[in-house]
Amino acid sequence: MATKHILVVPGDGIGQEVTAVGKKVLEKIAAKFGHTFTYDEALIGHVAIEATGNPLPDETLEKMRRSDAVLFGAVGHPKYDNDPTAKVRPEQGLLKMRKELGLYANLRPIKLFDELLGASSIKPEILKGADILFFRELTGDIYFGEKGRKNDGDTAYDIAEYSRYEVERIARKAFEAARTRRKKLCSVDKANVIETSRLWREVIQKIAPEYPDVEVEHQFVDATAMLLIKDPRRFDVVVTANLFGDILTDEASQIAGSMGMLASASVGDGTGVYEPIHGSAHDITGKGVANPLASILSAALLLDISFGLKAESEAVISAVDKVLKAGFRTRDIADAQTPAEKVLGTEAIGEEVLKFL
Repeated sequence: MATKHILVVPGDGIGQEVTAVGKKVLEKIAAKFGHTFTYDEALIGHVAIEATGNPLPDETLEKMRRSDAVLFGAVGHPKYDNDPTAKVRPEQGLLKMRKELGLYANLRPIKLFDELLGASSIKPEILKGADILFFRELTGDIYFGEKGRKNDGDTAYDIAEYSRYEVERIARKAFEAARTRRKKLCSVDKANVIETSRLWREVIQKIAPEYPDVEVEHQFVDATAMLLIKDPRRFDVVVTANLFGDILTDEASQIAGSMGMLASASVGDGTGVYEPIHGSAHDITGKGVANPLASILSAALLLDISFGLKAESEAVISAVDKVLKAGFRTRDIADAQTPAEKVLGTEAIGEEVLKFL
């Protein structure tokens, strides 16, 4: 395989810590399988604002476009959370990145490792065997629509907008993925109330006959939120809009035991971006306790989706599985039965993964 260039964009908070571990895993894979990966770093989010005044500097965006894949951390900082008047915010860099790179499909695998059945607040007998792949549309909806204030600032508005084309392209990716799995697709909307959801359902219904081997169901988002907790095994591939997908996948993190276990891939027209779904978590930043397994599993997605290295990707997932089988945990996935000596910090659990590679 030709040399591949990976841009590491740690971002804010624990993003700095977990991407360092993810990069070490990629380096180990390259050495073990005889590949050559080159690396560079770039700024985004709060750290970019502090350094340049811009949450997504032009230099970062250009580096992203020139890279074969991006290993991403997180963006966000508490100083902006309680300041609604801030004109420049870390999340603006994230949204602009998605738009500029054409990252319209966010893939979030919700896969439960059996060893973590006890880490979730959901009963093990309900969870066991759950394996869901979410497709969240990433460049439309309320996040990108017109927004503002009126009536002297006393009224705020955010406009949700979708085009037929935007729904079609994410739907086809979801249908194709369903064909490789259990051939079940659940489309989530709120078509009984929201006009964009009516378009969404209309498009899914129109495309469905092209995939006669895939069983399609439609669920309202509120019902889906309930069913994810009541019966997560009923779901295979789920496709939904930006806002709904944001909320539902965070809820679904409880199926996997912790947000620290969930990887994601944002793909579309160009360079793919791979990141854990957790945020910057400034409450634990610098303490060395963040769970890097989601970043490691994001690196596995990078190897598979952007580089086509299936065996290498599976080797990473297998190493994570072996670490969990050996009883090692970070504190977010430890339970009352976990021995204290098995609860490891960020770097230490990363080293255990490297050993199994």
